Amino acid sequence: MAEPMSAIRRPRLTQDDWLLAGFEALCEAGPGALGAEPLARRLGATKGSFYWHFVDVPAYHRALLAMWQADAATALDAASEAGTDTAQLRDTVQRIAATAQGDRLALRAESAIRAWAGGDSLAAEAVRAVDDMRLKRLHRLLSACDIGNAEMARILYASAIGMQAMRDPAQDQAAPAIGSLVDLILALR
Repeated sequence: MAEPMSAIRRPRLTQDDWLLAGFEALCEAGPGALGAEPLARRLGATKGSFYWHFVDVPAYHRALLAMWQADAATALDAASEAGTDTAQLRDTVQRIAATAQGDRLALRAESAIRAWAGGDSLAAEAVRAVDDMRLKRLHRLLSACDIGNAEMARILYASAIGMQAMRDPAQDQAAPAIGSLVDLILALR
C-alpha cells in the first residue's frame, strides 16, 4: 500500500545544501538574504533544519566564507598542474579572472562576496586571506619567470578581479583578455 502524500518525506538537507543556497541568495539578493529565515524559505525548510547544521547565523557565515576560501585554494592548486612556470602563470590568472563563470557556485559568488566585505569584517577578513594567497602565488610565478617587479602581481590580480566585474555573462572574454596581458608582461622581461 502506498504512503499517503502527507507521509512522503523529502530528503534531508545537508550542510552543503544550505551553503549552496546561501551563495545563490548572496548573488541574487545580497548579504541580507543570509539569515536563517530567508534561507529556510528559499529551501522550503524550517529554521530548525538550519540550526541543526549551524549553531547560529555567524557560524553559517563563517562556513560559507570557508567554503569560498577552500574553492579558491582548489582553483590555485589546479592551476599548479599546468606545466611550466609560464603556463602556470597564465592558467592561474585566467582562473582568477574567470571565477565568475566557474563550475563551483562558491567561486561564481566572488563579486557578491567582495561587495559583502565592504560592510562586514568577517567577509573582509576572508577576502584579504584569498587575496593574500593569490598574490603570493602570482608573485612566486612572476619571479620564476624572471619578473622581479613585485607590483606586477598586484597589477595582474587587479586586472583579473576587474575582468570579473565587467564581464558580459553572455560572452566570457575574461580568459583571452587577461591572457593577452600575461603575454605582454612576459614579453617585457
